[in-house]
Amino acid sequence: MATNEDFVIGRHPAVAALKSKQAVNKVFLQAGLKADALKEVASLAKKKGVIVNQVPKAKLDLLADGQNHQGVVLAVAAYEYASLDDLFAKAQAKAEDPFFIILDGIEDPHNLGSIMRTADAAGVHGIIIPKRRAVQLTSTVAKTSTGAIEYVPVCRVTNLVQTVEELKKRGVWVFGTDMHGTDFRKWSAKGPTALVIGNEGKGIAPLLKKNCDEMLTIPMVGHVQSLNASVAASLLIYQGFTSRGN
Repeated sequence: MATNEDFVIGRHPAVAALKSKQAVNKVFLQAGLKADALKEVASLAKKKGVIVNQVPKAKLDLLADGQNHQGVVLAVAAYEYASLDDLFAKAQAKAEDPFFIILDGIEDPHNLGSIMRTADAAGVHGIIIPKRRAVQLTSTVAKTSTGAIEYVPVCRVTNLVQTVEELKKRGVWVFGTDMHGTDFRKWSAKGPTALVIGNEGKGIAPLLKKNCDEMLTIPMVGHVQSLNASVAASLLIYQGFTSRGN
């Protein structure tokens, strides 16, 4: 990230950040606002040794850049990215076969945040994103993820095709998504698995698609023949979750 500080906005993300190992620099609470959730934030901040600043609503509006802050904003160290080995280590620590999500050029921070939320709920061991032409970890992503950003490691790589090749060498089966392919309801994600979700408009890049072991499709019978990236990802992730015996 370009800066050394970012912001966590909203009550649930703030509580999750304070309960995690995330480095919190400052806590800003709206002066005069009384709510149990804000008391919890203040209590967690005290345990973590972080000073709580009571500030006017206008100050929070400015820090949150127009987002709904619910009376609380945290100034945190810029989000750290994991390595590919970290993702494998998380799966190994749980004695589970790896289950990774690869996002090819997702540009909307709300989509990334929503996908992280589903990934956390379904036990995904990590998300892989490209360094260029894709959204990175930001305060908007954090807020949309409602705290999942603290628990789902994100690996940022230079080249997704090379990363997929490395995953395959390490025994991971890689599945892509497309308009044509195997009905996702027949898909089994047992064993080491990675699922590639494409860009909101363009889908998966041709060379990356070529390197997938199999393509999956979501059947649709309505007039609109496409789904929002985070909605499609949720359907696929939960099919993977179910097929793994959960």
